[in-house]
Amino acid sequence: MSNNAPISSKNLTKFYGKHRGISGVNLEINEGEVFGLLGPNGAGKTTCIRIFLDFIRPTSGSATVLGMDSRSESLEIRRNTGYLPGDFITYEKLTAEELLQYFANLRGGHLSKARVLAERFDLDLSRKIGELSRGNRQKVGLIQAFMSDPKLLILDEPTTGLDPLLQQEFHALVLEEAASGKTIFVSSHVLPEVEIICDRVGIIREGSIVAVEEVATLRKQTVTKIAIEFEEAVSKADFEKIAGVSEVAIKDHHLTCNVTGSLDSLIKLAAKYTVVNLQSGHPALEEVFLTFYNQSDETAKTAD
Repeated sequence: MSNNAPISSKNLTKFYGKHRGISGVNLEINEGEVFGLLGPNGAGKTTCIRIFLDFIRPTSGSATVLGMDSRSESLEIRRNTGYLPGDFITYEKLTAEELLQYFANLRGGHLSKARVLAERFDLDLSRKIGELSRGNRQKVGLIQAFMSDPKLLILDEPTTGLDPLLQQEFHALVLEEAASGKTIFVSSHVLPEVEIICDRVGIIREGSIVAVEEVATLRKQTVTKIAIEFEEAVSKADFEKIAGVSEVAIKDHHLTCNVTGSLDSLIKLAAKYTVVNLQSGHPALEEVFLTFYNQSDETAKTAD
């Protein structure tokens, strides 16, 4: 476990009575990266975050955040961390601006930055929290996390309730903050979001980390569905010989296939013919994600 990493954990385990929270979690987040903890609801993502910030104590194991012990130095950790909980609940009788001023006074945030972010996210600061929709409350939560210009941001399901345009705005903000040197830890079960903003992802299942990979590496394992229309007949056997190409089918000069990894060899072979049309399904992390889960199932069955 590195003392210099923004977040580092060693054999982090938490049980709620007899019920598993997380088990043996080892993570090391690099400075300046966007790291996504990916898994379905109940997998243990929020438990990890709450231990990092000392809201709950681990059953065993340890963690450091910003080089500090998560238990003995938790107050200093929170001073330097922007945090958005998965269930952002706050003072309903305050206006959004009053609440953000409160956070500015409490944590040294900048209300001027909060106003800029409010304009960016189209949030009316004069309205009371209790009058806001779920999406607008989420905007308040995001703004209070970012406004203090923290070294580390920990965001639990950050785009809950946001419409697609504002989700894109959030993605842009995260990438800007990361480019400025901040470290961002995102808990999410939204696969396309993780693919857009993260450098690396940890996949958590039933409280255990089953994989930690760079997003670029995972993309190389994704399957792209390809459909090509040719002007003339083509050889099915030639396309079947290409490494990474599978499920080749040809009907009336139309070829369909799946490609794992690079499309380069397929495109070069197709270019030897006259291509009328080409379509590709956007490769996504979902199939890789499910592959890791299926592998975990197979391992469990073998152990049984």
